[in-house]
Amino acid sequence: MNAEPAARTVRSPGRTELIVLLSATVALLIFTGAAPYDRLTWVMEVIWVIVGLPLLVATYKRFPLTALLYRLLFLHAVILIVGGYYTYARVPLGFWAADLFHLSRNHYDRIGHFVQGFVPAVLVREILIRRSPLAGSRWLPVVVVSMCVALSAFYELIEWWGAVVMGAAADAFLATQGDPWDTQWDMFLALVGSVAALAILSRMHDEELGMRGTA
Repeated sequence: MNAEPAARTVRSPGRTELIVLLSATVALLIFTGAAPYDRLTWVMEVIWVIVGLPLLVATYKRFPLTALLYRLLFLHAVILIVGGYYTYARVPLGFWAADLFHLSRNHYDRIGHFVQGFVPAVLVREILIRRSPLAGSRWLPVVVVSMCVALSAFYELIEWWGAVVMGAAADAFLATQGDPWDTQWDMFLALVGSVAALAILSRMHDEELGMRGTA
């Protein structure tokens, strides 16, 4: 594939910022990996970060992403790493929110699944705009949201397969906390997250992509 047209200048972050984001992510992985609450859960949650980091580094020169997207990916990595370290049902932020809003459960996993739709929406949108004929198309947001929901559904299948293979050992990874509708909530929140990302960030994203008027 050829690079983006010369008229489109992608606004990528500076080298210093990238090094800081990369170093912070690696440091978090090392710190949390030393003594997580449940080793298996930590591995299953952070595997996406471990796989994603080398891909981002390897593709940086050929296909640098926007500054907005790198920052969102860092945020997503932090959420995954923290969830892996404590397990989602035991993250202190979730207990604090439960006490503050009188909730019946730790909702940190709900945050994670909202972000699971929010961040991939920007990633998918950027790839489609830069590498497909969908830039400026009214179908772009439809395709982006559909792909994010499909990704969320695939992740739920991974959780199911994990539960079948590991049995009770997968409880901390599943983080259902006794909710029979946990899978449906997870996919719904990913849907809401993807729609929210497009509604809130599309204009800013267009500017960083050197575009105007993209849906």
